[in-house]
Amino acid sequence: MNYIQYEISDRIGYITLNRPEKRNALSHELVAELKQAFDQAAKDEQVKVVVLRAHGEAFCAGADLAYLQKLQRFSYEENVADSNHLKELFLKIYTFNKVVIAQIQGHALAGGCGLAAVCDFSFAVREAKFGYTEVKIGFIPAIVMVFLLRRLGEAKSKQLLLSGDLVSAEEAQEQGLINYITTADNLESDVRNFATRLVTTNSAQSMSTTKQMIAAVQSMSLEQSLEYASVMNAKARASEDCQRGIAAFLNKEKIIW
Repeated sequence: MNYIQYEISDRIGYITLNRPEKRNALSHELVAELKQAFDQAAKDEQVKVVVLRAHGEAFCAGADLAYLQKLQRFSYEENVADSNHLKELFLKIYTFNKVVIAQIQGHALAGGCGLAAVCDFSFAVREAKFGYTEVKIGFIPAIVMVFLLRRLGEAKSKQLLLSGDLVSAEEAQEQGLINYITTADNLESDVRNFATRLVTTNSAQSMSTTKQMIAAVQSMSLEQSLEYASVMNAKARASEDCQRGIAAFLNKEKIIW
């Protein structure tokens, strides 16, 4: 992989965007390598939590505009295929079978802001800016919109998507776009400590199933979602992790997952 680095440390998988000279812009090749890296992490038994991070000044500047300009000469069918390529990446992260933490060391813009938003948790430096700037260049935030509406709701999503304005890390946190703000010096250690806590104190099976359910119930009716929840509840009771966890609690034993 040329644009992505993949490494493991203490059951944390690190997927790193490595196209700093282009502000980690989302080219076709970079998206393909990201999908490949997440597929690898999904199957990797050594990985329990994934951290998505980046080299360079920007976390991700969104679509590669030079590539986007090139696509304007492509057929409609070719453009649909390319759009699906990006859609598959966002859906893969959103429904990923392990917790994904975004480590945001610089600006996250347009598709890059969407990339951060589909992660389960996000840590950002105070200097980082966030925003969906597509409307300012005559483009539309089509794919990221679907996930942002789920994360923030209609009113906050409209404010970001229709204005195209950039917001500070503090504003992004207030709106629910990111979770935590830290300093550049502490970013790496704060993310590592948080990831380590999830790795050692939480059941991987429980986190995976809970994440799966969060994605699924939002498209169901109230009755359907409760029926689904009841079935999943019953299945969880019979799981090895649940039996192990309850036994440890009742026996007052410390459990290390």
